[in-house]
Amino acid sequence: MLVLTIINRLFELYSLAIVVYVLMSWFPNAQQSRFGEILARFCQPYLDFFERFIPPIGGISFSPIVALIALQFIQNGLDLIVSMIF
Repeated sequence: MLVLTIINRLFELYSLAIVVYVLMSWFPNAQQSRFGEILARFCQPYLDFFERFIPPIGGISFSPIVALIALQFIQNGLDLIVSMIF
């Protein structure tokens, strides 16, 4: 199904964007680059939601991991709904 394939690819692309954005935090000034600013516009609002509820432990934020797991659950639920409709 084309709709299901498109939805899955968009979720995979967004997950990859989140991973790249989080990895960029390990490198000095990477998130302040033009590419980092573009990724921040897309990823930061979603990550901020989880950062409000999950505090950093020992200076390490685990909210991106929880955000990716939640994104996977959302993708699976949407796949199920789309499969039932089409």
